[in-house]
Formats: sequence, C-alpha cells, structure tokens
Amino acid sequence: MSVSVSHQRATSSANQLRDEILTGGLVLLGVYGLGLAIFMAAAPGAFHSSIGPFGSTNDHYLRDVATFSAALGAGALIAVRVPSWRVPVLAVTVIQFALHSVNHLVDIDKADPAWIGYFDFFALALATAQLAWLLAIARARARAPVPRPEGERP
Repeated sequence: MSVSVSHQRATSSANQLRDEILTGGLVLLGVYGLGLAIFMAAAPGAFHSSIGPFGSTNDHYLRDVATFSAALGAGALIAVRVPSWRVPVLAVTVIQFALHSVNHLVDIDKADPAWIGYFDFFALALATAQLAWLLAIARARARAPVPRPEGERP
C-alpha cells in the first residue's frame, strides 16, 4: 500500500512539474509573439534593420507578418487558461517555426551583416525543438487520466 501511495505522489509531482513547464512555456510564447508583433507593427523599419535585415524593407508586409505573430501569441495565452487549446496551438506553432527555420536556412547568407543570418537560423531551429518538446508534454498531459481520490469510481 505504501509503495502505491508513494508512486502516486511521485507521479503527481512529476505531472505538476510538467504542467508548470507547459504553462511557463505558453506564457513565454504568448509574450514573445505579442511583443514581436508590436515591434513589427509599430516600428517595421527598426525591426528590419535590427532583427530581419534580409532584402529591402516593406512596412506593409512586416505589419502583415505581425498579425500572424500576434495570433500565435494570443493563442498561446488563451491556451494557458483553456487546456483544450494547448495541443492545437503548439502544433501549429511548431509547424510555423519549422517552416520559418527552413526559410532562414535558404537565405542564411543573405543577411547584412551576415552573422545575423546564421544566428537567426540556429535560434529558430532551437526554438522549434523547444516548442516540439512542449508539444510532446502537452500531448502526454492531454492523454493522462484525471487523478481521482482513492476509493472514488470513474
């Protein structure tokens, strides 16, 4: 009996840690997405010169891209409170980050200064891996049975 209770406590602690990691990751993703969107929309020229120096600046397209970033950020923040949104929001975000990484790989040598092209690609690839890890946690938590007090029937 004591082994079972000990196992339940360990499982509960592990699940709580996973929930905290998932919540923290979603909050970080939401703040990042909204912050990036505000920067792109409010100062597209500054965004282009400091973060995305690929080709010529097009303020309209940068503000268009800002809307996508804002939507992903808002979705992530909603998913903090609405658990059923976690897997879909993270899945779409992983796809977007993976495609964005490929786009940066294709243009890796076209940034000015050149080091930004390499930095952006590797930063996006690492972020994609971290988001995929969060997605795996979200999927596992979505499949996990809801704990019930001892003796309670489903």
